[in-house]
Amino acid sequence: MMDWLGMPVAASAHAGDVDRLMVLVHWLMLVLFVGWGGFLLYVLVRFRRSAQPVAMHKGMRGSWSTWIEGGILTAEVILLAFFSIPTWSARVDAFPSEQQSTVVRVVAEQYAWNVHYPGPDGLFGRTDLALLGPSNPLGLDRSDPAGRDDITTINQMHFPVDRPVIVHLSSKDMIHSFALPQMRVKQDAIPGLAQPVWFTPTTTGQWEIACSQLCGLGHYRMRGFYTVESTAEYEAWLAEEAAFLLEQ
Repeated sequence: MMDWLGMPVAASAHAGDVDRLMVLVHWLMLVLFVGWGGFLLYVLVRFRRSAQPVAMHKGMRGSWSTWIEGGILTAEVILLAFFSIPTWSARVDAFPSEQQSTVVRVVAEQYAWNVHYPGPDGLFGRTDLALLGPSNPLGLDRSDPAGRDDITTINQMHFPVDRPVIVHLSSKDMIHSFALPQMRVKQDAIPGLAQPVWFTPTTTGQWEIACSQLCGLGHYRMRGFYTVESTAEYEAWLAEEAAFLLEQ
């Protein structure tokens, strides 16, 4: 589903700010496209062979090109300094507290998204590289008291609507790119680095998790799904996953 701009549905609190920047950037690109296209047509007509039988090696003279280049530079500086940077810095300054947010770890690998929820105690269990395996892709130590109630999934994420979400993003093998288009979120997952990214879902629904960084021959398989639902539905999902964990 697309909005009137041709963008995926805007489903997060900051999506409108991102879309406004996209509109401004595309207006600037349209002006440049039309301007340079018009200049190309002018040159083709002005210097056609019948009008200019002898080549002129001095080039075009005049100050209008300098004024145009200065105008383009000014527009780009205004777009960067008064729109892009303030929007970015506002997101950084407004980072929510984990106590008031849904916190989740996402560890990327070829070709899956490994998702780790802290469980009812709110604490992430210890992880150990020695415990990594096909049945334990996160290396979670279930003997750790904090890890006994942790919930793990592969390629599946759930969030409650209207509550900030903090994703601690990392990678096991190479650079991937965690993309939630409807949330207007895209962040690289880099080995050895835990990168936090946050957003506030405002619309319920189910959408696709995409990897927007080519990560190997199986890149096309690296897709998952995330569901934004009511608080009651989210709590029911957590309870269902916790019951399944107890059965293991």
